[in-house]
Amino acid sequence: MHTPKVLLVNDDPASLLALESLLAGDADRLGFELVKAHSGDEALREVLRHDFALILLDVHMAEMDGFDTATAIHSHPRSAAVPIVFITDAHGDELHRLRAYEQGAADYLATPLVPQIVRAKVRVFVELARRQLQMQTQADEMRRMNQELRAERLRDLESAHRELELEVAERKQAEQRAHELSTKDALTGLVNRRSLIQHLEHAVASCDRRRSEFALLFLDLDDFKQVNDGFGHDVGDELLRQVAARLSAAVRASDVVARLGGDEFVVLIEGKAPAENAARVARKIATAHARPFTIQAHRVHTSTSIGIAVYPHDGANARALMKSADLAMYRAKEERERDGPQGGNIRFFHEEMNRREQEREQWTAELRHALAGNELALLYQPQVELATGHVHGVEAQVVWQHPRLGRIGAADFVPAVHDRGLLERLDSWVMASVCAQAAAWRGGDSPLARAGVALNLTAPVLGPDLPARLLAEVKRHRLPADAIVLELGEGMLTAHRSTVEPLLRQLQGGGVLLALDDFGHAGSSLAACKRLGLDILKIDPGFVKNIGDDAGGTDLVAAIVHLGRALAMRVTATGVDSAHQLAVLKTLGCDDYQGALFCAPLPAQQLQQLLDHTTLSE
Repeated sequence: MHTPKVLLVNDDPASLLALESLLAGDADRLGFELVKAHSGDEALREVLRHDFALILLDVHMAEMDGFDTATAIHSHPRSAAVPIVFITDAHGDELHRLRAYEQGAADYLATPLVPQIVRAKVRVFVELARRQLQMQTQADEMRRMNQELRAERLRDLESAHRELELEVAERKQAEQRAHELSTKDALTGLVNRRSLIQHLEHAVASCDRRRSEFALLFLDLDDFKQVNDGFGHDVGDELLRQVAARLSAAVRASDVVARLGGDEFVVLIEGKAPAENAARVARKIATAHARPFTIQAHRVHTSTSIGIAVYPHDGANARALMKSADLAMYRAKEERERDGPQGGNIRFFHEEMNRREQEREQWTAELRHALAGNELALLYQPQVELATGHVHGVEAQVVWQHPRLGRIGAADFVPAVHDRGLLERLDSWVMASVCAQAAAWRGGDSPLARAGVALNLTAPVLGPDLPARLLAEVKRHRLPADAIVLELGEGMLTAHRSTVEPLLRQLQGGGVLLALDDFGHAGSSLAACKRLGLDILKIDPGFVKNIGDDAGGTDLVAAIVHLGRALAMRVTATGVDSAHQLAVLKTLGCDDYQGALFCAPLPAQQLQQLLDHTTLSE
């Protein structure tokens, strides 16, 4: 019979040794084995190698704490049922205790440990495991004893069983066919009207409970009758099948796509921000349907009018919402017939949502024109070393000479643009322009010849090809390592961690420095800073502004500077606009500062002239 095992997990060697010593006598006397792990990662490896009667898990570990370790252990099928007893020094903290039980704790012990209690609890779980092993051994023996009898009986029943299976399979196939005929559209395989109403009623009930929203898209093909009349119903049916395929490809797996009949389709969108997601999906559908369809020897051109309604704003129940989405679709169709393609083919039933969508479309169209028409430019703001007063780096900032609004910064227009492909085009322009300017400064005797040039991305996430694109520009302009700094927002580091980290590693391998921008603005992950080895920490201007106030603003900035030092990061204060702020930052040991106190962001040539004049004056 196997020997029960107990896993001890603690990243403090002294505590781990003490726990092992406390249980060693019982282990020898009662016949169980002690296994040690010095971290959460090591514990995960052990549970993949052994079956444990019990895990004694320390909560406060540096790399991976006990709660995360317990979640990982219980997420694996092999160790999902292993009992865990948490050990912590958090006395009397009921929230802490509740969190432990939420993570699947079998028990919860606070230090200093009482040896008799610890031994008693371990004995209970070891004895339970031993009995389970005994029961398993007895069950195996029974199976071996009955194997011959079962084999004989199975041979006798095999023929009858096959016949029964065949009958059951035929019945299931018949039931499946009947179910599909009742819930699926026979032509396209999409959800039919009857099933859609059930989905809608379920969505209404769910949203009423959660006080949330969902969106409904009502779609109608333009000029479908002419396709049927001109090419025949076979071509019309194939067009509907291809439209259904493109619809399914444009939505998420969780969205419901239905055909009501004829050339009318509906898409049900649930989840967060349904109105915004509905607009995004509608644009994808409109773009997909703008491409011609190849059917037999014909190239069929069509388009789609789309109406959008949001529950509960546009309808108190499923049928009322359907009616609102249908009315919005007819508005889109009427505008298209009246104004042509420029009239658009997407309409919200709710006018305010429609106005916001039209504004987003306008911003997107204007930005696309700005990229083609050279309306965008880069301004550069120096980052000055406090110890020497020399310019250590510069930050590139995108500005747009907007035909209606004048000069505006990226923060004023990027949030309104939801076309990720367009934002990635803007980022490519920024990367190429910044690298070209960095190379120009490096080629002379400018004060900026050795300054790193920082750039910010406008796309909401790091695309998989970003490292290749940026490193190609660095290589093309023959820039040395550390010439380019990529500034990253806190949200970008903490979201999509598994996909972001490999991309950042590629950039670091190519010599690009990484800066954490606006630290403290969105709740940064310090673990991400340490894990990724970021080079620069930029203090959010809001913290710098509070230096010297009565609410501890200076102390908070000091703590951030010390934190940056502990993480071996260079610390840059942004938004510095007063001599008092600068004097305090010097006393705190901050490395660099950036802000209006030195100069506002300037075009490259004006910045060059300013620094040349400053150098001559010195």
